[in-house]
This record gives sequence, structure tokens and C-alpha cells, in this order.
Amino acid sequence: MDQFLGIYLNDQLALGVGWRELAGRAARNQGTPADEPLRRVAACIAADVDTLRRLMRRLNIRPSPLKQGLAVLGERLGRWKPNGRLRSYSPLSRFEELELLTVGLEARKQLWVTLSDQADLATRFPDIDFDVLTERAGRLRAELDPLRIEAALDAFKPVVNETEGVGTCER
Repeated sequence: MDQFLGIYLNDQLALGVGWRELAGRAARNQGTPADEPLRRVAACIAADVDTLRRLMRRLNIRPSPLKQGLAVLGERLGRWKPNGRLRSYSPLSRFEELELLTVGLEARKQLWVTLSDQADLATRFPDIDFDVLTERAGRLRAELDPLRIEAALDAFKPVVNETEGVGTCER
């Protein structure tokens, strides 16, 4: 079981490192209502990464530098994707950052529930308050969600065509 837990924790650590890098970059793009919440999210994701590292150390699970390095590389390469503007930050960039961060926070929430309940780490490590970690991830996601929706409206407003129907899977 600990072998699979080690793989899972290394995967989650790598994802956390990638999200931490993304949140830090997003927080540095100044001038929107999302700036302050993004700074909080970046700090909390960094704290989650530290918590995972401490937990892995206590479980004698060696962090994978390769997985973490690939996560950082992936985040850096993601900066080079076209965003609709050649030299400047675009509304699409803000939306995609917020979208990825809300997905990441939902994943963080699930991580803490899984570790607490299914992996039974709350019993093994009563000094780690998994409920607080779960609640914090949910609260931060809820805080970013309206900003994500606003960024989507800003990014996609010019291309919305209200006369087009929505596809259906019904017969």
C-alpha cells in the first residue's frame, strides 16, 4: 500500500508544484480584481506543497525531482502557447489561469479528503488537520470561481453568438 501511496503523493506533489508556479505567475500579472485572491491562492498552494513534503518525509517517501521538474517545465512551456496576442497578456490568458487554478483547488480538496479518509492518514498523523486543508481549498476555489466566470465573459464576449443552438446527445 505504501508503494502506491508514494506514487500518489509524488504525483500530487508534482501537480502542486506546477499549480504553485502557475499561481505565482498569475499573481504577478497586475491590474485586475483577481490580483489579491491570486496572491492568497499562490501562498496557500505553496503551503500545501510544503505540507505534502513534510508528510512525505514523515512517511519516508522520497520526493521525485523528475516529476517536480517536469511539472515546472510543463508550466513554463504553457506560457509559450498562443493566447491571441503576440506581445501582451490577453483576456484568454487570465481566464485559462483561473480555470486551471480552480480545477487545481478542487483537486487539492479531493487530495486532502482522500489522504484523510481512504489512506487513513488523519489517524496516523493527528497533528495534520485535513479538514482545515479541505475547507481552505474549497473556500479558495469558491473565491476564484466568480473571477473565473468574469474572465470567461471578458475573453469570450466578442465571439458569443446567442442564435446558435446547443448540441444535444438525445435522439
